Amino acid sequence: MQELETYKSGAWVYAEAPSQAELDILERKFKLVRGHLEDALDEDEMPRLEKEDDQTYIFVRFACKTEDNELITVPLLFIFSSELVVTISQVRLPALDAFLGGKLDFATTQRAKLILLILGQIVEQYDSFISRTSKQIKLIRSRLRGHEITNKDFIDFVLIEDELSEFLSSLQPTNATLRRLMLGRYMPLFEEDQDIVEDLLLNNEQSIEACNSNMLGISHIREAYTSISGNNLNRTMKLLTAATLIVAMPNVFYSMYGMNIHLPWQWEPWFYWALNGVVVALILVSILIAKRKRIF
Repeated sequence: MQELETYKSGAWVYAEAPSQAELDILERKFKLVRGHLEDALDEDEMPRLEKEDDQTYIFVRFACKTEDNELITVPLLFIFSSELVVTISQVRLPALDAFLGGKLDFATTQRAKLILLILGQIVEQYDSFISRTSKQIKLIRSRLRGHEITNKDFIDFVLIEDELSEFLSSLQPTNATLRRLMLGRYMPLFEEDQDIVEDLLLNNEQSIEACNSNMLGISHIREAYTSISGNNLNRTMKLLTAATLIVAMPNVFYSMYGMNIHLPWQWEPWFYWALNGVVVALILVSILIAKRKRIF
C-alpha cells in the first residue's frame, strides 16, 4: 500500500480532519454533496445511510481514546460510487494501522469489500474495549465479597456506564445501517461480501448484548452494595442501642443512690456489693434477651 501524489481510479481517498479548503477540493473534484461532508465532522452525527444519484454515503461511529485516556466515539463517513471510495473522519482511523501494517489482504479496487473490512476492524475495536470493561467490572465485583469497594469504584461505574451508553448509541443504529446494506441497493455485494455483512451484524449484536449485560451487572453490584451497607448500618444501630441500654441501666441505680436523700440500706456496708450484683444480673439478662432476639 502506498500514498499517491494525485488521485487515480481505484485508489482509496483517505481524509483525516480535513480543512474547509480540503473539503472544497473533495466536493469539486469528485462531485460530492457538501452537506454530507460537513456532517462527517459533526461530533454528534449518528450512523445512517444516504444515497445521492450513484453515490452512497455511509455514516458510522468508531471508538477511540483521547489524550486523557477517555473512551469516546467519533463519526466516520464512507463514500462509495462506481469509481470511488472515500473515508472522512475527525481523527486517525484506528483500523488504518491494520491496513498499513499489511495485516489484512485487501485491494482498494474492491471498494465494497474495503468498506466492509474497515467496518470489521471497527467492530473488533468495540469488542476489545467492551471486553476490557467487562474485566474491570468483574474485578470490582470480586471485591464486593470482601466489602472492599470504595467510592472510587462507584465513580468508575459512572464513567463505565457513560462509555457503554455511548457505545450502545453508536452500535444500535449501525445494525440498522448494516441491514439496509444487505439489501444491495446502496452498494453491490458479492456472495462473499454478504457473508461479511452477516458476520458484522452478528458481532455487532453480540457487542450490544455485552454492553447491556455489563450495564445490568453494574446495576446489580450497586444494588447489592446498597443492601449490604443498609444491613450493616442496621446491625450497627442495633448494637449501639443495646450498648446504650446496657450502659444506662447501672446509671439508674448509681445515680439514684448518689442523690442527697435517705434511701433504704444506703448506710449498710453489704448493700454496695448487692447493688453491683443486681446491676450485673440485669446486664446479663439484657445480653441474653438481645441474643435471643438476634439484635447482635
